[in-house]
Order: sequence, then structure tokens, then C-alpha cells
Amino acid sequence: MPVKFALATLAALAISASPAAALEQNCRFIQAKADREACYEKQEEELAAKRNKPKPVATDESKSLESLRQMRQDDDAVYRSIHGICRGC
Repeated sequence: MPVKFALATLAALAISASPAAALEQNCRFIQAKADREACYEKQEEELAAKRNKPKPVATDESKSLESLRQMRQDDDAVYRSIHGICRGC
């Protein structure tokens, strides 16, 4: 029983290993030079795309913070205009 558990654990670790290393090994074993080089170029493009992932444009939190900031600016403008009107009251 412990041997089966250890084998299952090792299999799970092997599956979750770095995908970049798996891609590199696959390219290494391609016999044709042109195909192997194309594989390496594709791998480099994929890794570059992963590194340069665009950040989320606007999350719910950033939207709420932006709307809160806008409301504060509007409130400040209203308070200034009211303060100007009631200055002599």
C-alpha cells in the first residue's frame, strides 16, 4: 500500500514539473535541424508571451477605487461652491 501511494505521489510530481523543461526536452529529440530550430523558436515565443502577460485592465476593486476618487472630487467641488455662496451668511 505505501509503495502505491509513493508511486502515485511521484507521478503527480512528474506531471506538475516545469512545462518549460518539458518543452525543451521535446525539442532536443527532434532529428531534423530545421524542425528542431523551429521548435526552439516557438518555445522562446511562448516563454516571452508568458513573461509579458498584460495585467488585468480593470478589476472590480480598481473600478470601485476610481469611482470613489471621482465622487470625492465631485464632493469637493460642491463644497467649494457652497462655501463660496454662504460666505456672508
